[in-house]
Amino acid sequence: MSGGRFRVFSSGKVIVLLREVRNILDAEVLVGEEKLDMNVKTAFGADLMSDVLAYAVSGCLLLTGLTNAQVIRTADVLDIAAIILVRGKKPAPETLRAAVEKGIPLLSTKYILFETAGRLYQNGIVGCVEKVDEPRVSL
Repeated sequence: MSGGRFRVFSSGKVIVLLREVRNILDAEVLVGEEKLDMNVKTAFGADLMSDVLAYAVSGCLLLTGLTNAQVIRTADVLDIAAIILVRGKKPAPETLRAAVEKGIPLLSTKYILFETAGRLYQNGIVGCVEKVDEPRVSL
């Protein structure tokens, strides 16, 4: 980690500005340019919104390849800090409108989900959960 971009607290937690996330991921800001100075410290990646609802926490970044408006609604319910669309995905106009209405920053990166998570982790952003005690049963 380079100096000045990150804040490290005595607890060992690292906080990164969303604008640094944009730079780390070479991401395009689709919605929420005015919120690039928000602090982020955790992330969660999934393409199943049921997993996001079960495991993600308030204030985290959501990494996903889904581009429908349900992603915005789920992020709003959980108070997700921002959504990072992976694999260069671009959302439909109704998804962009929903992000604007809910005030949720939406960025797009060409990196795959695995690489996106790795790059963020290398720069101090940790997962909002490390492991689950009881796996969910999928139907």
